[in-house]
Amino acid sequence: MRVEVPYLKDLIPIDLPEGSLVVEPNDVEAAADPVSLVRGAVDAPIESRPLGSFLEGAGRTLVIVNDATRPTPTRAVLDAIGDELEAAGASFIVATGAHRAPTEEEYRQILGPHYGRFRPRTVAHDARDAASQVDLGKTRNGTPILLDKAVFEADRVLVTGSVEPHYFAGYTGGRKAFLPGVAGYATIEANHKLALSPKAVSLELDDNPVSQDMEDALRLIPKPVFSIMTVLDKRQRLVGCCAGEIRSSFKAAVERADAIFAVRMRERADIVISVARFPMDIDLYQSQKAIDNGALALADGGILIMVASCRDGVGDTAFLELLGSAANPAEALRRIGEGYRLGYHKAAKIAVVASRASIRAVSELDAATLRKAFISKQRSIPEALRDALSEKGPSAKVAVLLDGTVTVPLLG
Repeated sequence: MRVEVPYLKDLIPIDLPEGSLVVEPNDVEAAADPVSLVRGAVDAPIESRPLGSFLEGAGRTLVIVNDATRPTPTRAVLDAIGDELEAAGASFIVATGAHRAPTEEEYRQILGPHYGRFRPRTVAHDARDAASQVDLGKTRNGTPILLDKAVFEADRVLVTGSVEPHYFAGYTGGRKAFLPGVAGYATIEANHKLALSPKAVSLELDDNPVSQDMEDALRLIPKPVFSIMTVLDKRQRLVGCCAGEIRSSFKAAVERADAIFAVRMRERADIVISVARFPMDIDLYQSQKAIDNGALALADGGILIMVASCRDGVGDTAFLELLGSAANPAEALRRIGEGYRLGYHKAAKIAVVASRASIRAVSELDAATLRKAFISKQRSIPEALRDALSEKGPSAKVAVLLDGTVTVPLLG
């Protein structure tokens, strides 16, 4: 069986043993006209006035958009409603969370053909700027709630996003626009520490403490909020758009996303190739999600091959520093338990997988950097597969996750 694996701008062909399994999001019909899909959603929203009515009388309208680490089709949304936003004098804030601000190239990626008219109205949230944040108390889990004051200076807030499984928040989208999207650093750090909980897993929302924090923050937003949540397929084509009241539109998008990204497997594989596709391949911090989802498909003692260019390097380095200072995964987990810093949840997730499997990577990162994360560098995808098969034997079961950062393998 031959399959083409995406890497940077190329498709790398590999030959899989007979009986191998290609695991990818379920096929759905893409929108023939994405603009009409978005337009229809905002004109007939869920539990809300239509967008035009929502914007009436607004003195200041704030639009929250995702940064370049997410596949959200912001430009398609702006194709549909950009004229209304321009007429309303809307300003934009990029929900960076604790990420860096976008580069100008990334602003162009986010805004697309609307860069010229909306870039002068767009700023990036800065989680470390305490003077720009409002203190709203604490969540039920004790997390301090600090949010960008731009949210509270607006008369109307429009939230855009995409909904897909998230390895510790349950799902992206909806409430994540506020926390971590425009939250303070202390808020994000405390919230992400909850990712160490065994209940902080993909697809789980109600009993997930990370998601609970996000819901608690959302309840404290005093401004009218209109949400536009998109759902993409495995080719990152727009297949769904749910708009209106933020909780209801998010719930509807989750149902659509679940039917796409939760994929059944009969049994775990001995070798798993898990791919971080663009734009999630931006760095090791984001690409790690391919490790976490790939591990769900992997038998204990197996070999996990992450395919991720990490074209922008490591990303936030705290998790790598922690892993690199530990002699083995068990020591890393012990040290994380003794004292948490933002990013250590990422180290914990990698250490848990490394404690039960061999992690390898085809990446632009050098071998020494990967070694700090208990990952061994491979020169190519075909060579990585050949080496794994030589270790596990010709009868080894192989699975390939062609979109490993969002595909959630479920046994049964």
